[in-house]
Amino acid sequence: MARTNFDQLLQAGCHFGHLKRKWNPAMAPYIYTERNGIHIIDLHKTVVKIDEAADALKQIAKSGKKILFVATKKQTKEIIAEKAQSVGMPYVIERWPGGMLTNFPTIRKAVKKMANIDKLMQDGTYANLSKRELLQVTRQRAKLEKNLGSIADLTRLPSALFVVDVLKEQIAVREANRLGIPVFGIVDTNSDPKNIDFIIPANDDAKDSVEAILGACCAAINEGIEERKVEKADEKAADAEAETEADEKPRRQARKPRKAAEAPAEEAPVAEEAAPAEEAKAEEAAE
Repeated sequence: MARTNFDQLLQAGCHFGHLKRKWNPAMAPYIYTERNGIHIIDLHKTVVKIDEAADALKQIAKSGKKILFVATKKQTKEIIAEKAQSVGMPYVIERWPGGMLTNFPTIRKAVKKMANIDKLMQDGTYANLSKRELLQVTRQRAKLEKNLGSIADLTRLPSALFVVDVLKEQIAVREANRLGIPVFGIVDTNSDPKNIDFIIPANDDAKDSVEAILGACCAAINEGIEERKVEKADEKAADAEAETEADEKPRRQARKPRKAAEAPAEEAPVAEEAAPAEEAKAEEAAE
């Protein structure tokens, strides 16, 4: 079953491309026609591509890996933040920090610095600072929070990148390509799709368009997360059963020797009764 349909994408305005004079010839396979100087995207292909991307994202989420969402456009910031937070994934909606992926250890140091500032403020270390020094620390903390607060939980490189407008976020795409990280991207008619692993041809400017596509993809990610939880619960139940069975096995083995020991005790009196009878027979034979 398709996660989206033609009418839904049409209503969201996903079919509107850029001006014909700004197009990228590599997007020709995804263009349906041209109208009033604007390219129209083939939404039938968009539906198929959304399903492919959603299935791949679901498998990544099911394996417990992280997907980094990237969109620094003003009109898409709120949508990205909302959708990424709903599935517990990191995101970047401010300026892309150069080297965020290729120089990840340095970015992690900056995140740790933010955590250290919070710790020192809580334990009273900064209580003796002057107003000016405290203001500088507070501003530094606010700046770090603005740029890196949304990736504070990203302790290792993400397993995938989801990019809105691959032309604007080309630095992020290049870093991901260099490290072999798969890229999922909403690609408009003015962008080059050759460096994108999972292409979603659609309007990357309209808020409704981005929201419709992200809604389908995040729903798939949530499915993957839920399936992972179910699998973990099943594994725990199986482990508990195995432990219970392992505890009961020694008890069963301990019961078996008791039964074997009881059997000879019952036969012993019979042997004792048989001995006098044999002695009587021997005396009669002697007389």
